[in-house]
Amino acid sequence: MPLLNEKPYTVNDIANLPEDRRAELIDGTIYNLAAPSRIHQKIVHHLDRMIGNHIAQRGLPCDVYPAPFGVYLNDNYNYLEPDISVICDRGKLSDRGCEGAPDWIVEVVSPSSAHTDYLVKLLKYRTAGVRLYWIVDPDLNAVIVHDFVQGTTQRFTFSDPVPVSICDSFRITLADALS
Repeated sequence: MPLLNEKPYTVNDIANLPEDRRAELIDGTIYNLAAPSRIHQKIVHHLDRMIGNHIAQRGLPCDVYPAPFGVYLNDNYNYLEPDISVICDRGKLSDRGCEGAPDWIVEVVSPSSAHTDYLVKLLKYRTAGVRLYWIVDPDLNAVIVHDFVQGTTQRFTFSDPVPVSICDSFRITLADALS
């Protein structure tokens, strides 16, 4: 749920939150983050490992970061902590996190985040310049892949090998995470 305020919040407000409180800032509105479920964390861990291994084996100039990892989207009013961020332009990396749009973002949907992940973040990531956005929905057993470069959206099940368009010949099957 967003926190209401008369004026827009900024990244400075996020930086001044207590250390034990996680939140995101979207267009000046703070959204508190709920603790993730076990299945959510299992999926994030699987994806982090699969993506990291692929990057290392191919010697790609990319880095993968699981949440909490700060993504600052080009202004003072947007700060997000995607479940997985893949950054292939290391010039965007700072001690704060990623300054600008990651190349690939994965969000694992929770009941409390569905509206934000499917609508608000979809628009925010597309306009910020993210190349690839995956929405992983455990309740629907689905991976929705938005390839903003190609202008396509595809839906896969957890049993399908999901292609990663920004990495040639790389596919991930999410059912492996739940076995």
